Amino acid sequence: MELELYTEIIAVAMVLFYLLGIASALEAIIKVRTAQGAIAWSISLLTVPYIAVPCYWVFGRNKFDGYLEQRTEIEQESEKLKQRTHGAVEQYIIRTQPDAPLYTCLNKLARMPATRGNNVDLLVNGGQTFDSIQAGLETAEKYILFQCYIIRDDVLGNRLGRVMEAKARSGVKVYLLYDEIGSRQFARSKLLRTLKQVGVQVAPFNTTQGRRRGRKNRFQLNFRNHRKIVIVDGQTAWIGGHNVGDEYLGLDNKVGPWRDTHTRVQGPAVLDAAITFATDWRWAVRTPLNIDWNFAIAPQGPCDLLVFPSNPASKYEEAGLMYHQLIVEARERIWIASPYFVPDRGIIAALQLAVLRGVDVRIIIPDKTDGRVVAMANWSYTRELLPVGVKIYRYKDGFMHQKVLLMDDHIAGVGTANFDNRSFRLNFEITLLVHNREFAHKVEKMLEADMRQSWLVTTDELDGKPGWFPLAMGIARLLSPLL
Repeated sequence: MELELYTEIIAVAMVLFYLLGIASALEAIIKVRTAQGAIAWSISLLTVPYIAVPCYWVFGRNKFDGYLEQRTEIEQESEKLKQRTHGAVEQYIIRTQPDAPLYTCLNKLARMPATRGNNVDLLVNGGQTFDSIQAGLETAEKYILFQCYIIRDDVLGNRLGRVMEAKARSGVKVYLLYDEIGSRQFARSKLLRTLKQVGVQVAPFNTTQGRRRGRKNRFQLNFRNHRKIVIVDGQTAWIGGHNVGDEYLGLDNKVGPWRDTHTRVQGPAVLDAAITFATDWRWAVRTPLNIDWNFAIAPQGPCDLLVFPSNPASKYEEAGLMYHQLIVEARERIWIASPYFVPDRGIIAALQLAVLRGVDVRIIIPDKTDGRVVAMANWSYTRELLPVGVKIYRYKDGFMHQKVLLMDDHIAGVGTANFDNRSFRLNFEITLLVHNREFAHKVEKMLEADMRQSWLVTTDELDGKPGWFPLAMGIARLLSPLL
């Protein structure tokens, strides 16, 4: 009798899962942004619904619920800040012109103006980056804005934490914002408790936050705030690829050497970075950021700079379109360094066309990856790009985590956005686009040094892979829209 009951329960559960699979597949066809993603989800939902249905409910979302409903208020707050501070930066704003389609397009996507008069320092690896950030934090007199995807309660975390603690005790306002998924261990750490006790205002970005504060949307786990922003007194900003953890200094024996890139910015563009932080803070705590917005702006250097924030609540896939526009505009070269190179069809086509019109296209990816599926997907796209003439370098001196782009001899990009579906469609990201030949030359020399620590992939090498390799690449390619 009990056996028959269990059999009936299992049968009903299987029927229910298949019905849910059909319903979810229909929703995926309608709502998933890419055809590849819709196909991948539909096939898995119809064939293995008992596995795919829960995964789809958690990872198949491309609408950031809650944020969408709050977006009007958030953007109104952002516009108020822009209007309030407009006078301070007006003379430094680069006006869009018909003969400058790059700025015209990207300014609209970023919803930020490009500004002149900025100084940008290139910070290579964790030693330079965290020494610079710590020195900057120690000069704070009014406030510190500190945002990171991952913060660890380790040697580096406590090193920076002690500075923030001392500043908070001295009366400096300190705001610390972290991603609740990336920093889930930090949320339960002694370091966080200590910072709160001394008056640091700490908040998780709360991607699982619902339409109302205090409400949870527990299925909304697939979105991340991947930004890394530090701002001191509205005068200096740090933006780039480093999170806060010992591994970013190469101190984790399991990970080994860590290759990353960051920037230190002074000038009018710091205001745009602060507004980006303020909009994230507004979502996290549902109240405006309480700092002095009377920025004393003065020219600091020769760089034109566009702060380019992107997020999954926008009607455009901003990060992907930004990269696509830079590739299309390139006339001499496009060099890209990214730890996760899983591009969509538009990016692949743009890179192929760039080579065909004579552009020097080079891609640097890590030889050591942190996931087998990502590794096989990288090989799959390598196989597609090599025949047309794209040069693929695999960095072998540890793990390469930098997100850097070099266009021709005058534009360089450094930030947090990877070349993958997650950065294009699911993450909150920020990228600095620097228009300055001297800075671009520094990036060129840095990437050339990285290429000397890499090996150049050849078609003969791909042809020599074992028989199972093409099948593994194909499977990874099918899963790439879900990565």
